[in-house]
Amino acid sequence: MELHQAFGQALRRQRRAKGLSQEEFTIVSSRTYMSELERGLKNPTLDKINELATIMGIHPLTLLTECFSLKDDSNIDEIFARITQELASVNDR
Repeated sequence: MELHQAFGQALRRQRRAKGLSQEEFTIVSSRTYMSELERGLKNPTLDKINELATIMGIHPLTLLTECFSLKDDSNIDEIFARITQELASVNDR
């Protein structure tokens, strides 16, 4: 799956899980932009990902983790193990 499509699916899934409509994001994005993100037509900036996550009450990494899980068809535990290992190797230096 393409990265922008995976992000769109993750965004839609998280938004719906929180019981939010696209209109509830209008303080940070238009409904059109939300629709384009969810359909994988646009790529958000890091700032936008943070704003969207804040509206949903989740950490931005929750959204990105689900995105990469969908993109690579990966287990979330495997993603966390890899991230933990990579961060530990940087901190050991």
